Amino acid sequence: MRKLFGTDGVRGTANIHPMTAEMALRIGAAVGRYFRRDASGVHRVMIGKDTRLSGYMFESALTAGLTSTGMNVLLMGPVPTPAVGLMTRSMRADLGVMISASHNPAEDNGIKFFGPDGFKLSDSAELELEALIENGVEPAQTANIGRAKRIDDARFRYGERVKSSLPKDIRFDGLKVVIDCANGAAYRAAPEILWELGAEVVPIGVSPDGVNINDGCGSTHPQAAAEAVVAHGAHVGICLDGDADRVILIDENGKVADGDQLMGLLASRWAEQGLLTGGALVSTVMSNLGLERFLNDRGIGLERSAVGDRYVVERMRSGGFNLGGEQSGHIVMSDYATTGDGLMAGLHFLAEMVSSEQKASLLAEQFQPVPQLLKNVRFKAGQTPLEVEQVQDAIQGAEQALNGQGRLLIRKSGTEPLIRVMAECEDEALLNKTVDSVVDAVSIAVTI
Repeated sequence: MRKLFGTDGVRGTANIHPMTAEMALRIGAAVGRYFRRDASGVHRVMIGKDTRLSGYMFESALTAGLTSTGMNVLLMGPVPTPAVGLMTRSMRADLGVMISASHNPAEDNGIKFFGPDGFKLSDSAELELEALIENGVEPAQTANIGRAKRIDDARFRYGERVKSSLPKDIRFDGLKVVIDCANGAAYRAAPEILWELGAEVVPIGVSPDGVNINDGCGSTHPQAAAEAVVAHGAHVGICLDGDADRVILIDENGKVADGDQLMGLLASRWAEQGLLTGGALVSTVMSNLGLERFLNDRGIGLERSAVGDRYVVERMRSGGFNLGGEQSGHIVMSDYATTGDGLMAGLHFLAEMVSSEQKASLLAEQFQPVPQLLKNVRFKAGQTPLEVEQVQDAIQGAEQALNGQGRLLIRKSGTEPLIRVMAECEDEALLNKTVDSVVDAVSIAVTI
């Protein structure tokens, strides 16, 4: 079992273990040694970050650890997470690092890793890294210490790659688009790319100050964008999260559409055009049952994975699928990107609006979701509420109540200290009753 790595890298509150400068230094040295397997040739690592204040601290600490093992570090500054995967492969780097806690509040931060192929690391690789971090590594000889430099064109390279994923004749002239960048990593790239493609851009969440990332804006707080869409008479809204690897859409009426609806649209259109490889979409156990029914009615399969976009990608790669994602808005189009890309997915939605000449409200509601309820219970370090007998009894009782009428999913979050309780059921009274019974039991367990 991994102790340090979660669903998406290492994450936590800045200046509290494991997200301390000292630990970042150890992590940098360990991954530098792991990916610099020989002393010959040039070894380089790409480092990107979002706009959190603590990003400066972790960027410096990681750079110190990496250069101590002979890695040359190329600092990209604030860029979306998918840009790191892209640049790692494009620059023939040994390693890519993204400093971000994604949708988490500003006081948190995290470190995500990409291998030389641009894909996130496997569980087995992370286990090996944990051993190196714990045991420490020998630094490079003095003459072999690495160098660090900043590069200025990472955002431009990313933008060109994103635009190249669209049909060459697609333009967004006449479309008024609200883009909410969550005061995060895409605060410059996203509005620029939309403008270059011809859209009239209404930007919000583009004034980062180090502490306002995801604060009342972005994909986890789409209300601000919804209000802006209505106020400005925009055709659509695109909400990104702090590192821009997920997207939530807003139609012209201010209604929110999640990743399931966007995946349903893309999968059905790609299948019609003969572009959907493997005949299936890959999503997680969290995706709505309504999406599965919608796809099955069109002869499209739904492959489910564990929660986390890297598990989606692993299933896509093993099964030869080219479209996947999560209800939360990670949309992975592996023909063009190695990880979830919120902006790219949003642009493909705009392209569908242009090519079909349909409003966002028609495209963003592909199916009627089965009623779904998700509640979270926060727990403290060291607590294991799911192992408490009363909680296990409550879960068993809820499963029996839903038997044949719905499904129940209980899991520990891989990015926050939360127990997530989710259920789906056509009977909303039963849905609320079963979820609340488990939430109440977990709430009591964490207060004991």
